[in-house]
Amino acid sequence: MKPTSFTYALTADQQDRLQALLQAGNYRPLRMPHTRAAAEGPACNIALYTSGKCLVQGAGAADWVTFVLEPEILQEVRLGYEEVLHPEASTPHMGVDESGKGDFFGPLVIAAAYVDPALAAAFRQLNVRDSKRITSDRVTEQLARDIRKLLGQRSSLIVIGPRAYNRLYAQLRNVNRILAWGHARAIENLLDVVPACPRALSDQFGPTRQIEQALLKKGRQIKLEQRPRAESDPAVAAASILARAGFLGALRELQEKWGCAIPKGASAQVQESARQLVARHGPLALLDTAKCHFKTADAVLAQLHLDRGALGPEGAAVSKPNPRGHHETGAIRTTG
Repeated sequence: MKPTSFTYALTADQQDRLQALLQAGNYRPLRMPHTRAAAEGPACNIALYTSGKCLVQGAGAADWVTFVLEPEILQEVRLGYEEVLHPEASTPHMGVDESGKGDFFGPLVIAAAYVDPALAAAFRQLNVRDSKRITSDRVTEQLARDIRKLLGQRSSLIVIGPRAYNRLYAQLRNVNRILAWGHARAIENLLDVVPACPRALSDQFGPTRQIEQALLKKGRQIKLEQRPRAESDPAVAAASILARAGFLGALRELQEKWGCAIPKGASAQVQESARQLVARHGPLALLDTAKCHFKTADAVLAQLHLDRGALGPEGAAVSKPNPRGHHETGAIRTTG
C-alpha cells in the first residue's frame, strides 16, 4: 500500500518554484489557512504553508511526489530510494522515543523498537512516520497495533506514572535526566530480547553521557547515537508511535478513574480541567494525574486560593530540592 501523506521542508527557492507551479493553469486553487498556495492536483491536495512546509495528501500523493515534486521542485530523487540514500536506517538497530513530556496530565512514556531490513521495509509499507505527523489518535493507535504485531517481543515500553514522575523530578530536578533514565531502561529491556543489537538511536535531548551513565552493565556495550529529527529513522518513528499510543491509553485510564476530562497538552482547557479535578477530588489528586513541576499546577492552585502546601510534603518537593536525596520510583510499568 502506497503512503498517502508526505511532508517536506522547502528552501526559499523551492517554495517560489512550487508556488508558481500551483498557480499555473493545471491545478484547481484551494483556500487553506496559513498557506502561500494550495491546490488540488491529480488525486491529491498540495499545500505550501507560510512556514515553508509542503504537505501532499491523497491517493495520488506518492505519484505526484515522484513525478512532479522531486524532479521539478526538489530536483532530487528520494521517494523509493530510502535504502540507497540512508542505508543505515535498514541495518539492525533500535530506536527510542518518548511521549507526554509536554503534557501536564498523564505519564511520561518511553518506547524502544527494533528494526532490521525486513522490518524497515514493512514499516515503509505501513507508512510508519513520526507520531507528531499523525493528527488522528485513532490512526496512531491502529498503527501501534500493526507495529506491535510486526515486532512481536522486539519492543519495550516504560510508563512513568504521574506520582512516580513527580518523585523522580523531586530527586533529579531535571526533565532530561528523567528522560535519560527512561531511555536507558527501555534500551536495557529490549536488549533482553535482541542482545546482539549493535546500536540505539534517539532524538537529541541532552548529552549522550546522561543515557550512558544510566545504563546498566548489559547496556554499556551498545553504541548510543542522538541526532536532531531522528524520527525520520524507521525505528525511532515506530518507537514514537508506540510511546504515543501508550500515553493515549494512559490518559483514558486516568479519565475513567477520576471521572473528569483529562485532555492532552498544557492549554487553557487543560488548566480548567485541572481546576475542576481539584475542586472535585482535592489538591492531592494532582500528584496522581499531573506533572506538578509545570506552572499549570501553581496557576490551578492559585485559582482555588491554595498554594503548594496543599499538595503536602511530596508536592512541595517537586518545586524545590529534596533534602533527603533518595530515589523513589513509585508506579513505573515496563513491558516488552
